[in-house]
Amino acid sequence: MLDCREFFSLLSAKGVNFYTGVPDSLLKDFCAYVTDNTPSDKHIIAANEGNAVSLAAGRYLALGEIGMVYMQNSGLGNAVNPLTSLADPKVYSIPMYLLIGWRGQPGVKDEPQHAKQGEITLDLLKTLGIAHALLPGSLEEAKEVVDKSMEYMQKSKAPFALVAEKNTFAPCALKTDRKTSYPFTREEAVKFILKKAQPEDVVVSTTGKTSRELFEYREEVGDSHEKDFLTVGSMGHSSQIAMGIALAKPEKTVICLDGDGALLMHMGGLAIIGEQAPANFKHIVLNNGCHDSVGGQPTACYMVDIPAIAMACGYRWAAVAETEEEILTSMETFLSEKGPALLEIRVNKGSRKDLGRPTTTPIENKEAFMKFLSRSKT
Repeated sequence: MLDCREFFSLLSAKGVNFYTGVPDSLLKDFCAYVTDNTPSDKHIIAANEGNAVSLAAGRYLALGEIGMVYMQNSGLGNAVNPLTSLADPKVYSIPMYLLIGWRGQPGVKDEPQHAKQGEITLDLLKTLGIAHALLPGSLEEAKEVVDKSMEYMQKSKAPFALVAEKNTFAPCALKTDRKTSYPFTREEAVKFILKKAQPEDVVVSTTGKTSRELFEYREEVGDSHEKDFLTVGSMGHSSQIAMGIALAKPEKTVICLDGDGALLMHMGGLAIIGEQAPANFKHIVLNNGCHDSVGGQPTACYMVDIPAIAMACGYRWAAVAETEEEILTSMETFLSEKGPALLEIRVNKGSRKDLGRPTTTPIENKEAFMKFLSRSKT
C-alpha cells in the first residue's frame, strides 16, 4: 500500500501543489491527508468533477502549474465535457493529473451501481484519448509512474490519469473534522420523517447511506419497500427523478430525501423544480456538511443558505431546522404546505458501523416501485 504522506511528498517534489475534486471511498485516505496538510486555497472540494477539471485548468492558465483532480470513476461522466472541450490537446491543451478511484473493477466485488462504469473505465479513458496508468501500491513503482507521467504531460500538454485500485492507499484518518451537536443523526432524521409521512407517500432517496438507512428502516418496522426508489448511483439526480415522478403522478405526494453534497453537485435542478412547480413535490435536504459515504470530507453546505436559494428558484415554501422543536414544527408545516416545498434538516455526520445494504437488486426495486405507482391513476 502507498503511504499517503510519502505519495503526497512525491507529488510535491514534482511541483503538484493544487488539489481539487469530489471525494471517493477508494481515495478517502489520500484525500484525508490532503485535507489535513494543504491550505484551503490549494485544496478545493468541488461541487462536481467537471467543476474540478475547470478549477485545475484555471490554475494552469494562471501559473502554469499542473494540478491534481481526484474523483471516483463514476465522476468521469461529469468530467467528460471539460476534458474534451477544454483540456484536450485539440482545444486548449491543458495538462493535469486525474486521480481516479476504480470502483466496480472487473473481478473485484462491489455494489451494482458501479458494475458498468467499472467495466468501461479504462476503455473510456482510451476513447477520450487520455493517457493513463494504474497507480502502483509501492512508493518505488509509484515514483517511476509519476516521473513518466510528468514527462508526458510537460511534453504533450495533455491530462494524464492515475487509476487507483481498491486498497492502493494505506489507512490515513481525517483529523480536520467539524464537530456538531444537532439532535439527530441522518438515520434518526430519516426515521422521524418516515413516521410523519403518510403510508401512501412516495419516497425517492439519494445515493449513499441515506438509501441504505431508508431500506434498513423499512426492514426494521416490517414495511414494504415498494413505495421507495433508492437512487443508489447517479449522485445529485434524485431530485430530478422525484420531480419526474411528481409531474406524472400529481395525486401522489413525492418526498425526495436529498443530501447536501448531492444537492450541491447539481444545484441548477432547483431552478427547474421551481419553474415546473409541482404542488406534490416535497424536498428534504439532510445536511451533515460532508460527503459522509466516502470518508467524511467537508462540503460547503453549512455556509450556504439552502432555503433562500430554493425560494429564489421558485419554491413556494422553504425552511431550515436544527433543534428538535424546530424539526417537529417545520416538518408539520412542510407536509401541509403546497409544493414545491423544501426543508433543510441539519444533522450530525456519521453512521453506525453495522449499517446494511439493500438486499434487493436495482431491477427488483424498480419493478416493485413501478408496480406500486401503476396502482394509482393520474
